[in-house]
Amino acid sequence: MDIIFKQIHIEDKNKVLLLFKEAAEKIAKKNVDHWQYWKNPPQEKIQWVEEGIQNDEFFFVEDSHKQNIGMLRILEEDMMYWGKQNEKAKYIHSLVVIERLEGRGIGKAILQKVEIEAKKEGYKFLRLDSDAKNPRLCNYYEQQGFRKVGTKTLPISTYNLYQKELV
Repeated sequence: MDIIFKQIHIEDKNKVLLLFKEAAEKIAKKNVDHWQYWKNPPQEKIQWVEEGIQNDEFFFVEDSHKQNIGMLRILEEDMMYWGKQNEKAKYIHSLVVIERLEGRGIGKAILQKVEIEAKKEGYKFLRLDSDAKNPRLCNYYEQQGFRKVGTKTLPISTYNLYQKELV
């Protein structure tokens, strides 16, 4: 599947917040208490999005017809979840696939594209986190070759930390 990452700009912030809200609603239908704050995000979450956009970390995912099929955030470091790390890693956050396209391998294609680019750039690991209350998503990441290497407890939840070694 050909996918393109398109840089998100600050004027796209409301579209990003809408994608988060739609993802939260999709997750709620599955009776999973994960990301529900995105239905009515607190100011610190909005600021987190704005900072990510300003740091060129957020990307829309488009198909070969330039249709938006999702989004993600890619970071060079992740102090909140991982703290200071010595190994060169890319950190994936906020991976969203539009609900009507779920189950078509888009998430896997997105992860593979990040992996290919990270390998080219000499990164040793891909890392991400998943809310421990969402076992289906945790299992999904394990099926994609990520290995649980720890947990991080924050005020809103406990997160499983996953990494995939790039060889």
